[in-house]
Amino acid sequence: MRRIPLLLAALAPACHSATVRGPEGVPLPPPAATATLMDSTGARVGVATFSVVDSGARLGVSVSGLTPGEHGIHIHEQGACTAPDFASAGGHLNPTGRQHGLENPAGPHAGDLPNLRVEADGSADTIFTISPDLIAGGEGPLFHPGGTAVVVHAGQDDQHTDPSGGSGTRIACGVVKRGT
Repeated sequence: MRRIPLLLAALAPACHSATVRGPEGVPLPPPAATATLMDSTGARVGVATFSVVDSGARLGVSVSGLTPGEHGIHIHEQGACTAPDFASAGGHLNPTGRQHGLENPAGPHAGDLPNLRVEADGSADTIFTISPDLIAGGEGPLFHPGGTAVVVHAGQDDQHTDPSGGSGTRIACGVVKRGT
Protein backbone atom coordinates (compact mmCIF):
# COMPACT_ATOMS: atom_id res chain seq x y z
CA MET A 1 0.00 0.00 0.00
CA ARG A 2 1.12 3.53 -0.73
CA ARG A 3 -0.15 6.85 0.61
CA ILE A 4 -1.48 9.37 -1.91
CA PRO A 5 -2.73 12.90 -1.37
CA LEU A 6 -6.42 13.03 -0.41
CA LEU A 7 -7.12 15.81 -2.89
CA LEU A 8 -5.49 13.90 -5.75
CA ALA A 9 -7.71 10.85 -5.30
CA ALA A 10 -10.78 13.05 -4.97
CA LEU A 11 -9.99 14.98 -8.14
CA ALA A 12 -8.85 12.10 -10.37
CA PRO A 13 -12.34 11.02 -11.49
CA ALA A 14 -13.32 14.59 -12.38
CA CYS A 15 -10.21 15.43 -14.39
CA HIS A 16 -10.58 13.32 -17.52
CA SER A 17 -9.52 16.10 -19.86
CA ALA A 18 -6.66 17.47 -17.74
CA THR A 19 -3.45 15.59 -17.02
CA VAL A 20 -3.49 14.50 -13.39
CA ARG A 21 -0.09 13.67 -11.96
CA GLY A 22 0.77 11.25 -9.16
CA PRO A 23 3.16 11.85 -6.25
CA GLU A 24 6.24 11.29 -8.47
CA GLY A 25 4.94 13.63 -11.18
CA VAL A 26 4.00 10.72 -13.45
CA PRO A 27 0.73 11.26 -15.33
CA LEU A 28 -2.09 9.12 -13.93
CA PRO A 29 -4.27 7.19 -16.37
CA PRO A 30 -7.95 8.07 -16.59
CA PRO A 31 -9.97 5.93 -14.19
CA ALA A 32 -11.56 2.74 -15.50
CA ALA A 33 -14.20 3.10 -12.78
CA THR A 34 -15.02 5.10 -9.67
CA ALA A 35 -17.21 4.75 -6.59
CA THR A 36 -18.29 7.64 -4.36
CA LEU A 37 -18.30 6.31 -0.80
CA MET A 38 -21.22 7.39 1.40
CA ASP A 39 -21.83 6.68 5.08
CA SER A 40 -25.12 5.42 6.57
CA THR A 41 -26.49 8.99 6.79
CA GLY A 42 -25.83 9.67 3.10
CA ALA A 43 -22.80 11.90 3.70
CA ARG A 44 -19.91 11.56 1.27
CA VAL A 45 -16.87 10.13 3.07
CA GLY A 46 -14.58 9.34 0.15
CA VAL A 47 -13.88 7.98 -3.28
CA ALA A 48 -12.50 4.76 -4.74
CA THR A 49 -10.83 4.91 -8.16
CA PHE A 50 -9.98 1.88 -10.30
CA SER A 51 -7.17 2.40 -12.83
CA VAL A 52 -5.29 0.29 -15.35
CA VAL A 53 -1.53 0.88 -15.25
CA ASP A 54 1.42 -0.66 -17.11
CA SER A 55 2.07 -3.03 -14.21
CA GLY A 56 -1.56 -4.18 -13.89
CA ALA A 57 -4.43 -2.49 -12.07
CA ARG A 58 -4.87 -0.36 -8.98
CA LEU A 59 -7.59 0.73 -6.62
CA GLY A 60 -7.00 4.11 -4.99
CA VAL A 61 -9.07 4.81 -1.89
CA SER A 62 -9.32 8.19 -0.21
CA VAL A 63 -11.62 8.60 2.81
CA SER A 64 -12.16 10.95 5.74
CA GLY A 65 -14.33 11.03 8.85
CA LEU A 66 -13.85 7.37 9.78
CA THR A 67 -12.77 5.84 13.08
CA PRO A 68 -8.97 5.46 13.26
CA GLY A 69 -7.56 1.94 12.90
CA GLU A 70 -7.80 -1.00 10.53
CA HIS A 71 -10.99 -1.46 8.49
CA GLY A 72 -12.00 -4.30 6.21
CA ILE A 73 -12.67 -3.10 2.67
CA HIS A 74 -14.06 -5.26 -0.11
CA ILE A 75 -15.61 -5.19 -3.55
CA HIS A 76 -19.16 -6.51 -3.17
CA GLU A 77 -21.24 -8.41 -5.73
CA GLN A 78 -24.16 -5.98 -6.19
CA GLY A 79 -24.13 -2.39 -7.39
CA ALA A 80 -26.48 -1.14 -4.67
CA CYS A 81 -25.82 0.82 -1.48
CA THR A 82 -29.08 1.18 0.43
CA ALA A 83 -28.48 2.83 3.81
CA PRO A 84 -28.27 2.35 6.67
CA ASP A 85 -26.79 -1.19 6.60
CA PHE A 86 -25.76 -1.51 2.93
CA ALA A 87 -26.93 -5.15 2.88
CA SER A 88 -28.13 -4.43 -0.67
CA ALA A 89 -24.47 -4.70 -1.81
CA GLY A 90 -24.65 -8.47 -1.19
CA GLY A 91 -21.60 -10.57 -0.38
CA HIS A 92 -18.06 -10.17 -1.62
CA LEU A 93 -17.45 -10.39 -5.35
CA ASN A 94 -16.64 -14.08 -5.75
CA PRO A 95 -17.27 -15.38 -9.29
CA THR A 96 -14.97 -18.40 -8.78
CA GLY A 97 -16.58 -19.67 -5.55
CA ARG A 98 -13.48 -19.38 -3.35
CA GLN A 99 -13.33 -18.81 0.41
CA HIS A 100 -12.69 -15.45 2.04
CA GLY A 101 -9.29 -14.06 2.85
CA LEU A 102 -5.97 -13.11 1.32
CA GLU A 103 -4.33 -15.54 3.79
CA ASN A 104 -6.85 -18.38 3.30
CA PRO A 105 -5.39 -21.31 1.30
CA ALA A 106 -8.86 -21.85 -0.24
CA GLY A 107 -9.22 -18.14 -1.06
CA PRO A 108 -9.40 -15.35 -1.78
CA HIS A 109 -12.62 -13.91 -3.13
CA ALA A 110 -12.05 -11.66 -6.16
CA GLY A 111 -13.33 -8.77 -4.01
CA ASP A 112 -10.99 -9.32 -1.05
CA LEU A 113 -8.52 -6.50 -0.32
CA PRO A 114 -5.94 -5.73 2.38
CA ASN A 115 -7.23 -3.76 5.36
CA LEU A 116 -7.65 -0.01 5.01
CA ARG A 117 -5.55 1.80 7.62
CA VAL A 118 -7.31 4.95 8.83
CA GLU A 119 -5.05 7.50 10.49
CA ALA A 120 -5.68 9.31 13.81
CA ASP A 121 -7.35 12.19 11.94
CA GLY A 122 -9.94 9.80 10.44
CA SER A 123 -8.47 9.82 6.93
CA ALA A 124 -6.87 7.23 4.68
CA ASP A 125 -5.24 7.59 1.27
CA THR A 126 -4.17 4.22 -0.05
CA ILE A 127 -3.44 2.45 -3.31
CA PHE A 128 -4.09 -1.29 -3.52
CA THR A 129 -2.76 -3.47 -6.31
CA ILE A 130 -5.67 -5.47 -7.74
CA SER A 131 -6.00 -8.14 -10.39
CA PRO A 132 -6.25 -6.63 -13.88
CA ASP A 133 -8.81 -9.40 -14.54
CA LEU A 134 -11.30 -7.42 -12.42
CA ILE A 135 -11.32 -4.67 -15.04
CA ALA A 136 -10.34 -6.76 -18.11
CA GLY A 137 -10.73 -4.14 -20.81
CA GLY A 138 -13.95 -2.84 -19.30
CA GLU A 139 -15.64 -6.24 -19.38
CA GLY A 140 -14.24 -7.92 -16.22
CA PRO A 141 -16.25 -9.10 -13.20
CA LEU A 142 -16.26 -5.55 -11.80
CA PHE A 143 -18.74 -4.69 -14.55
CA HIS A 144 -21.03 -7.74 -14.44
CA PRO A 145 -24.81 -7.25 -14.84
CA GLY A 146 -26.15 -5.89 -11.55
CA GLY A 147 -22.91 -4.03 -10.90
CA THR A 148 -20.58 -4.01 -7.92
CA ALA A 149 -19.90 -1.81 -4.89
CA VAL A 150 -16.95 -0.91 -2.68
CA VAL A 151 -17.78 -1.40 1.01
CA VAL A 152 -15.81 -0.28 4.08
CA HIS A 153 -16.47 -2.19 7.31
CA ALA A 154 -16.27 -1.04 10.95
CA GLY A 155 -13.66 -3.60 12.00
CA GLN A 156 -10.46 -5.20 10.84
CA ASP A 157 -10.57 -8.11 8.39
CA ASP A 158 -8.69 -11.14 9.77
CA GLN A 159 -7.95 -12.21 6.15
CA HIS A 160 -8.94 -15.86 6.62
CA THR A 161 -12.40 -16.36 8.22
CA ASP A 162 -15.15 -17.11 5.69
CA PRO A 163 -17.32 -15.29 4.61
CA SER A 164 -16.07 -11.79 5.56
CA GLY A 165 -13.08 -12.00 7.89
CA GLY A 166 -15.09 -10.86 10.90
CA SER A 167 -14.88 -7.26 9.68
CA GLY A 168 -18.28 -6.34 11.08
CA THR A 169 -20.81 -3.68 10.22
CA ARG A 170 -20.76 -1.97 6.84
CA ILE A 171 -20.07 1.72 7.48
CA ALA A 172 -19.55 3.14 3.98
CA CYS A 173 -20.55 2.05 0.49
CA GLY A 174 -20.17 3.26 -3.08
CA VAL A 175 -21.57 1.87 -6.33
CA VAL A 176 -18.85 1.25 -8.93
CA LYS A 177 -19.44 3.24 -12.12
CA ARG A 178 -17.49 2.84 -15.35
CA GLY A 179 -15.08 5.61 -16.27
CA THR A 180 -15.75 7.66 -19.36
